[in-house]
Amino acid sequence: MPKMKTHSGAKKRFKVTGSGKVKYRKPGQRHLMTGDSGNQNRKSRKPSIVDVTDMKVMKKYLPYEF
Repeated sequence: MPKMKTHSGAKKRFKVTGSGKVKYRKPGQRHLMTGDSGNQNRKSRKPSIVDVTDMKVMKKYLPYEF
């Protein structure tokens, strides 16, 4: 049986933590940020964890990370 392929876009954007959760950086921090409130900009600076409901998809995208 051939090897499964890792999703190229996913491997650049997500990282699996030691406990098996998937960490990602929130979008919207490059440009056009003047229209957003400071509160919104501040919150999107911190990395976030993928929700449990999306973990099935993440395991398909990153088969060799888990």
